[in-house]
Formats: sequence, C-alpha cells, structure tokens
Amino acid sequence: MNDDVEHYGFSIVRGVLPAEIRRELISTLGPVLGAGRRGLLGDPTVAKLSRSDMIMSLVRPHLHEEPLPVRAIYFDKTPDANWLVTWNQDLTLAIRARVELAGFGSWSVKDGVPHVQPPIELLERMLTVRLHLDDADEDTGALRVLPGSHRTGRLSSADIHALRERGPEVVCSVAAGDALLMRPLLLHASSRSRLPRHRRVLHIEFAGFALPAGLQWHEAT
Repeated sequence: MNDDVEHYGFSIVRGVLPAEIRRELISTLGPVLGAGRRGLLGDPTVAKLSRSDMIMSLVRPHLHEEPLPVRAIYFDKTPDANWLVTWNQDLTLAIRARVELAGFGSWSVKDGVPHVQPPIELLERMLTVRLHLDDADEDTGALRVLPGSHRTGRLSSADIHALRERGPEVVCSVAAGDALLMRPLLLHASSRSRLPRHRRVLHIEFAGFALPAGLQWHEAT
C-alpha cells in the first residue's frame, strides 16, 4: 500500500468502515443538498472518526509528521445532484483568514471561506482519505485517476491535456466501506452517474505539517 501511494499517487484499502459506522454516518450527516457539504470537521462524529486509530493508521505511513485532519467534505451523487468533475488537482487549502505570505497565492473564496494555493512542497505532504458509504463504479460516477501524475507538480491545462494523451486512466471501483487514499496533486476526474442510486463519500484531508505563522486552518482544531 505504501508503494502504491508513492508510485501511483493512490491506493484502495478494502473493508475499512464497518457497516454500523457507515449507517451512523449516513444517519448523522443526513441528505446532501447540491454537490456536497463542507466544514464537516465541526461535526463531532466526523471529527472523532478522522482522529480514530482506524483512520490514522492508514494515514501515518504516508506523512513524515503526525497527521492533522484539516478539511472534511461529504458528497452524494443522486438523480437530483448528478455532476461531473473535469480533470483537476486539489491545489487549495481552506484558511480562516487571508494573510499575504511568500509562496501562498491565487486566493479565492468558496462558501465564504478563504482558500489559497500553497507551495507545492506542502501539497506533497498531504494525503486525502475518501471513505465510501456506497458501492461506486464507472456506472455511478466513481473517481477516475491518472496514475503517477502526482509527481509532475502543479499542472497547466496544456500539461493536463498532454498527460491525458500519454497515459491510461484508472477507474477506482470500490465497495461500501472501502477507502481510497490519494495525493492532492494526483490528476482525477469523475463522470455523472448513469444509475439512480447514491454515491456517498466522506472526503477527509490530512496535513503532515504546521502552517506558517499567521495562517490558520479553517477547520482544524
């Protein structure tokens, strides 16, 4: 698993979440309006899960410092909220307030929260855990990735197009309870679901570093 994350930028770990935890999350988080719900580290159930031994044991081998959960988002593709995601990298951090610092730029605001692109070396010290509450495959909009693309830095549109031409994509087909580990710089996309059923995912981002003085995570406590 360690080699997969380092070489390919992702790894699927089977059978991480027991059925009772999946049921608790679905009940606690409720329905999703629109594409997703952000700011979920403020939810006690999500916060506890993100720091549990079960999840931390997945993350620690891939970060050089003790992992800190810094952002959680809940997605659900349904017939009423069925979107596609074009090829992209996860390049931003959710921050409490804008502070001008060298190497941090391209500020934006999403749902009232400041986001910033940090230096690449910080993104390389992060790991995302996507916890699947439902089965997901090509028919239900599972994530698609380009293996190894996390090693190519921050990519322009032309770079993304060139990589798409050179390398085959992988569909991350998973069962309910599986976890997908991925580096933020890994190129990924997803299609609209072709079937009228849920594709619920709890997406938790972990950092293996402290922010420089002046910046604070929006969600981390």
